[in-house]
Amino acid sequence: MEINSLTIQSALDVLKKKECSARELVAFYLDRIEKIDGKINAFLTVDREGALQQADEADSMRANDVTKPLLGMPIACKDLFTTKGLRTTAGAKIIDNYVPPFDASVVGRLKEAGAIIIGKTNEDAWGHGSSGENSDFDVTKNPYDLTRVPGGSSSGSAAAVAAGMCLAATGTDTGSSVRLPAAFCNLVGIKPTYGRVSRYGVIAMASSFDTIGHMTKTVADCALVYETTSGKDLFDGTTPDIDVPSYAKSLGKGIAGTRVGIPKEYLSLPGMAAEVKAATQQAMKTLGLLGADIIEISLPHTEYAMACYYILVPSEVSSNLSRYDGIRYGHERSAFGAEAKRRIVLGTFALSAGYYDAYYKKAAKVRTLIKKDFDDAFGAVDVIMAPSSPALPFRIGEKSEDPLAMYLSDIFMCPVNIAGVPALNVPCGFVDGLPVGMQLIGPQFSEARLFGVASAYEAATQWHTKWPKT
Repeated sequence: MEINSLTIQSALDVLKKKECSARELVAFYLDRIEKIDGKINAFLTVDREGALQQADEADSMRANDVTKPLLGMPIACKDLFTTKGLRTTAGAKIIDNYVPPFDASVVGRLKEAGAIIIGKTNEDAWGHGSSGENSDFDVTKNPYDLTRVPGGSSSGSAAAVAAGMCLAATGTDTGSSVRLPAAFCNLVGIKPTYGRVSRYGVIAMASSFDTIGHMTKTVADCALVYETTSGKDLFDGTTPDIDVPSYAKSLGKGIAGTRVGIPKEYLSLPGMAAEVKAATQQAMKTLGLLGADIIEISLPHTEYAMACYYILVPSEVSSNLSRYDGIRYGHERSAFGAEAKRRIVLGTFALSAGYYDAYYKKAAKVRTLIKKDFDDAFGAVDVIMAPSSPALPFRIGEKSEDPLAMYLSDIFMCPVNIAGVPALNVPCGFVDGLPVGMQLIGPQFSEARLFGVASAYEAATQWHTKWPKT
C-alpha cells in the first residue's frame, strides 16, 4: 500500500473490498507517524490506544453492515479543537496540561460519521501566525522542504496530511490559517462561509472572524468531510438554519459559462513573486480552456484590508485571551508567548478610551466597505479566482524577526474573512519543487459551486498527485 497515493475515497474502497481492516489501516498511519514525525513535528499528541480501539469498533460495525460516510478514516484535529479525554493545548504552554471533558461539535460530528481521531496537531499558539513558527512546542516543517515553513496557523494539520500521516485534518481559518498551509503543502483546504460550521468547543481566536475548515488531498475528499461537519448547531448561535446540500453532487460537472472574476488589485501587487504570478495566470488559462469566462474585476478597498484586519482581530484576541488567568486551569499569564503578548497589547490599545473611535470604529467601517466590494463583484461574476499567497513557502526564520512581513503573507486571504464569504485553496503548480496554490472565492453559502469549479480544474491537471518524498 503506497501511503501517499491514498485518499479518503480510495481508503474507503480498500476497506469495502476487504483488502485491509480499519485496524490495519490505522496502525499503518500510527506507525508512519512514529517513523517520520520526529523530523516534521506535526503532532503534539497521538492517541494510539484510543485510535486502535476506535478502529476495532469500525471493523465491528462494518462486519455488521453498518454504513457511515467516514467509517474507519484516520483524521487529525488541530489542537484548538477540544477532544474529550485527550489533551488540548492550542499550541500554547499556558494550557499544556488541559484535558477537556467534552468534544467540540465538529469532533463529535466526525466521530458520528465514523472517523477515527488519530491525534492532535501542532499550530501557532492560539492560532496566531502564518508559518507555524509561533508554536510553543517548536516549529512544524514543510514535508516538501524541511528547511521551509508549512504555513500557519494550522501548520501541523497541513504537514500531517501532506506527509501521509492521516487522510484529512481539521483547521481553523481566521485570516488564512487553512488556506495558506493548504497552499504551502499542496492540499485542498476549505474556508467556509462564516457560521456554516459550528465553532462550539473550538478555542476562540477572534470570534467574528473564526471559521472551521479542514484539509484533504482531493476536492472529492474535501466535499465529503465538509458535508459531514456543516450545518446548524444548537450550541452555536452563529450557525444558520440552512440545509446542507450534497456537495458530492456538485462534482464532475462542466464549468462552461461560469463567470470567473480576476481582481486586478491582486495580480498587480508589488513584490509578488513572478513564479507565483505565472502559475496563477496558467491556472486562469486552464479555467478558460474548460469553458469559463474570465472577467477582470475590482476590489477597490483591498489596500486597506490588512490594516483593518490587524486592528479588529487583535481587539477580539485581547478579549478572548483575558480568560486565561491561571485561576481555573492552566498557568499564569507570564506563560504567554511573544506573539500572543503582541496581539493582546495591540488589541487592548485599539479598544482603549481615546483610541476606540480613531482605530476600532474606523476599522469596523472599512470592514463594511470591503464586504460591499465582494457583494458588488458577485453581481458580475460567479466565482473569484486569486493567488493564495504572493510568495512560495519561505524558509524557517526568514520572517520571524519582522512581524509586518509575516502578516503580509495573508494579503490575498484576509479580505475573505473580513467579508465572511467562503474560499477554497486548490493546488495549481510547483516552482523548484515547492507548491503553489490558488483560491476560489464565492458568495455566502456557495460552497457547492466552489467545489464544482475546483473539481473541474483538478480533473484537468495533475498537481494534486505530486506528493513529498518524506
